[in-house]
Amino acid sequence: MDLNYKNTNKLDVHPDHFIEENGHLYAGNHYLIDMWGCDYLEDDKKIKEFMIGAAEIAGATILHAHTHHFGEGQGISGVVVLAESHISIHTWPERSYAAFDIFMCGNTNPDASLEFLRTNFKPNEINVKKIKRGLVSQKK
Repeated sequence: MDLNYKNTNKLDVHPDHFIEENGHLYAGNHYLIDMWGCDYLEDDKKIKEFMIGAAEIAGATILHAHTHHFGEGQGISGVVVLAESHISIHTWPERSYAAFDIFMCGNTNPDASLEFLRTNFKPNEINVKKIKRGLVSQKK
């Protein structure tokens, strides 16, 4: 056991991609999005294409993309795993409803993702909650 442990700042070598904005330091922006009256709620190919497009337009790094269709007349769950976190969807076509998650850290633009999804899914109604995750410091 080394009793002479020195605390070294590894962030200089491996940045944590926290965001500093207007005096705030935080892990990233997490958007919870409800869309009603959307197009393509049963089209897993379009959903995957749009989620990948939303990641690309935000400048995020895509690691993996997957959708799962639960069968004729049923919904789809999907996720795009990003180096900067994720974009996910769950659809209920019988209710004309989709729930999205966009969580991104680092030098990305989740607002661009949100607008891309809104433009492509064409909801009649949308509700967005924006949360700063991992808030370390606040402006006083």
